[in-house]
Formats: sequence, C-alpha cells, structure tokens
Amino acid sequence: MALCIKIKKKLGSFELNIDLETDNRRIGILGESGAGKSMLLKCIAGIVTPDEGIISIDGRILYSSHEHINLKPQKRKAGYMFQNYALFPNMTVEENIAAVLKKSSRKKRVYELIEQFSLNGAEKKRPNELSGGQQQRAALARLMASEPEIIMLDEAFSALDAHLKERLQLNMLDFISSYGGIVIDVAHDRDEIYKIADYAAVIHNGKISSQGNAHELFENPRTAAAARLTGCRNISPVRIIGKRRLYACNWGCELDTECDIPDNITAVGIRAHDIYEGCGENSLALSGFSVLEEPFEVTYILRPSRGKGEIWWKIPRSSRDVLFKNGFPKTVVLPKEKLLLLCE
Repeated sequence: MALCIKIKKKLGSFELNIDLETDNRRIGILGESGAGKSMLLKCIAGIVTPDEGIISIDGRILYSSHEHINLKPQKRKAGYMFQNYALFPNMTVEENIAAVLKKSSRKKRVYELIEQFSLNGAEKKRPNELSGGQQQRAALARLMASEPEIIMLDEAFSALDAHLKERLQLNMLDFISSYGGIVIDVAHDRDEIYKIADYAAVIHNGKISSQGNAHELFENPRTAAAARLTGCRNISPVRIIGKRRLYACNWGCELDTECDIPDNITAVGIRAHDIYEGCGENSLALSGFSVLEEPFEVTYILRPSRGKGEIWWKIPRSSRDVLFKNGFPKTVVLPKEKLLLLCE
C-alpha cells in the first residue's frame, strides 16, 4: 500500500477522522475551507500529532499510536509546499536550496537543481525579484533537495491568476510524471484536482465523504458533499416513491432514474451542462429565469413552476440563438442517465 492514513485528531469542537488507503501515487484532496485539508497534511508532515491511528508510506511507518512510533518531521522525508512557497526572503535562490543540503554535497547539488528546474540566471536573485513561476520552481528545487518520499502541495496554485495557474499546473504535471514518490495535492479547486490527481478524496467536516479514481469520482460523486465540491450546482432532497422513481422536493417534480434507487439515497443532483430543452420524460415546467452572462457560456437560473428551489443551466453562447429562436423554452429535461443519486 503506497499510502495508509487512519487517524483521529480532536481540536476543540472539530474532529479530524481520516480513513484513506491507496496504491496510487498522485492523490488529490478536495475540500472547502475549514474541512481539515491542511490539518491532514500537517499530521503527515509531523507538525501536528494525531490523537490515535497510523500513517505509513510504502510500508514505512511515520506514526503509530499502537506501536508508539512518531517520527520527527526531519525523519519523515516529507516535502511540504505552502501556498506562498515559504522561501527565505533574505536568501538568494541558490542559498534557499543550499539551506537544506549537507555542506559536503552542497555546491554540486545546488547546481544540478538549478539546471533541473530551469533557474539559470535567477540563482543570485531573492524571492521578491522572481516571477510567480520562478518562485514555484525555486520552492520545488529546495523541496527536492531534501529527497522527499512524499510531496504535499497545500493550495499551491490558489493565489495565482488564471493564465499563470494553468501554465504552472502544466509544469507541475511534467515534474510529477518524472517524480517517483507520492504527491498529495490539496485544493478547493475541482479543476486542479481533476488535472493533477489519479486518485481523489473529498474531505467534508473532517471526514472523507467520497474517494476513488479521480475521473470516476467526478462522474459519480456518491455523496451530496462530493457532488457540490465537484461542481454540481443542482442538488435537491428527495422522497423515494418507487424502485426507479423519486420526488425532487426543491424542484417539485417526479423523476425516473436509470437504475434502482438504493435505500440510503437522500438527494438527487444534475450538473448544469447536462440539462437540455425539451419535454416528455423527466421534464420540468418553468415559471421564469435569471441570466448570468459569461465570456463563452450563458448560465440560466431557472425557476420551476412547482417547488421553491432553482436549477442552474449552462449552454454555450454560440448555441443560444439556435436554441431559443422560438422564445425561451417552457420546459427543460433532466435526463435520467445524467441524474446523480446521492447520500449524506
């Protein structure tokens, strides 16, 4: 097992209770602010000690309450990249990298890492003289100097503008593909997790609510919390009224499902891109709408004729004139093959 984390940690009224095991080496942790993402990374790094449980990487135990093992942070071989990269502001790039190296191998290794991370010409600069991309590469170079078995990215892209974020994510993917250790990327940005992770876990109120293959998790998030965090705007509590039929309370309509409905289902969801104009099975009558204009898409916030909720519907701007040549539709379809059956 590449990574095993089964820990509990109570802090005031908040409790972190994590059960995560995977052989995958590119792991994404998705969660909203305050869900416990950073606390989980601090427990792995040894900055925070759990109350009980076990943390192991490739069979090497970092922490075990049962075996009374609690390795010091410097013994864990864990590299931690903070959101602001945490470079030493009064040091140059080469000094930042050298700070974690032994004197005997320092000069040669610093040169190798500057070459590897394309920092030639920036080695004498301090962090405030570097671009965002150079800062990230310098932080990675310093991190790799410690030869970590696991790299943890704590919201490493969240402070960047959209263009730079995409460029640096591409650079990170190139780096990860050649790195043999485990990478954990923690973020509240679903797109980032989808791009970087092979295995994803959704953390909600200190617990893992869903986990599995990253792309499959987005297709079938299984819980309402995971659906929201993977971008599903439309979620309604339900009453089950048949083997394959339910009533969506917020939308005031009955819906047929493609498969049998498990007894533990408490909500239904549908993504805004999966709705289409039409009538018939699973159609929803509308009483009005609001519009949000975006550069390449239009979002319609639909008001169902019954119920007290709303439905978000996204379409390409280029399709609007064709779709609505006879006026705005009076009904839309929530296709049964696209419905998400969700539990708590």
